[in-house]
Amino acid sequence: MPLARDAVLAVGLLRKALATRRARIDLRRMLAERGPLPQNRFRIAVYFADGPVNMYQMRQWYAPLRELAREWPVMVISRAIRGADALLRDDALPVAYAPTVRDVEQVLDEQDVRIVFYVNQNTRNFQMFRYGRRWHVFINHGESDKMYMTTNQFKAYDYAFIAGDAARARLSRTLWDYDLDRRTFAIGRPQADHYSGALPYTPDERRVVLYAPTWEGDRPSAHYGSIVTHGEALVSALLATGRHRVVYRPHPRSGVVDPAYAAANARIVAALAAANAADPAAQHVHDTAPDLGWQLAAADLAVVDISAMVYDRLAAGKPLLITRPVDPEALVDDTGYLAACEWLDAADSGDIVERADRVLDDPAAVERLDHWVRHYFGDTAPGSSTRRFHDAVRVLMERWDDRNSSSAG
Repeated sequence: MPLARDAVLAVGLLRKALATRRARIDLRRMLAERGPLPQNRFRIAVYFADGPVNMYQMRQWYAPLRELAREWPVMVISRAIRGADALLRDDALPVAYAPTVRDVEQVLDEQDVRIVFYVNQNTRNFQMFRYGRRWHVFINHGESDKMYMTTNQFKAYDYAFIAGDAARARLSRTLWDYDLDRRTFAIGRPQADHYSGALPYTPDERRVVLYAPTWEGDRPSAHYGSIVTHGEALVSALLATGRHRVVYRPHPRSGVVDPAYAAANARIVAALAAANAADPAAQHVHDTAPDLGWQLAAADLAVVDISAMVYDRLAAGKPLLITRPVDPEALVDDTGYLAACEWLDAADSGDIVERADRVLDDPAAVERLDHWVRHYFGDTAPGSSTRRFHDAVRVLMERWDDRNSSSAG
């Protein structure tokens, strides 16, 4: 077994090295074709030190940031070869590749960056924190009740953009001596104003169930993933009815830690393909597309793990079931929505059809859902979150002007 594991590890390292080499070649070519970025143009930078595995954290912000760029030009400072390669291929925002600290300093010398956004807690963020005279703002990559959302690392940033009252309550319970009123801005979920994408199926009388599990996690406290414990049973039950359409959207990191998780994921994908081959009208979907939008809006029911997907779906205001973690060490915040949500236990996964019908046909569910939507995101009327996002940026730009004037004086 150790030899087999070593062989698998060696193959994985070789593939990663080859992918990095290809990305380096492609990156040089794309940067040469594009030419240098115009100097003194960008006022906002998104700092991204990660590679392609965490690109989902950036991609969900593309649409809101592009709209913001109409008022305040936005760029991305990318530190990793393969991350920069992916960003340039997406061609969603201007990208500066800055692998070294000296490169970062050159970008800052060439641009009048007044706000730096961060979508995650990468330890290399601290290399950017050294530069003052600009606001460092944590915008995160989703709202959830994970312990990640209450980390003391919030204090490392000058400000944080949060979703709403639930986030405020969560932080106030956890962080000591943190000025929530001044250092946080509640903006809701701007991404919800940009749901898009064409349906990959033709709508019919089938009920659409989105199953969007998270990855397996890298420690017991974060073992929220359900593919092994719930996934195969619930997907099999839904495929057997002939009256459901499954949209399966696994987390991009599924199986990176646990081979059993990767194998179960592969079996679910194979089951979807087999079901479609047997009944082409079923049009089940294995969704690996980078953009998230139509999935949340089109599904009649969503089955999700404890992750940002809970709250992405909640922002859509439509019914959902949450898988209950099997690992007793998995941390579950039972003070918010998870204290009142509809849980799906692993033992009940095979009864998903009955559970789904009950949730979808419960008249009281709409009222309960509306309460929690307001608690987490505030006003979710179209455009409301985008307006709050832009208003928060304007406030920080005004504070930058005030500070800059004081320093100049």
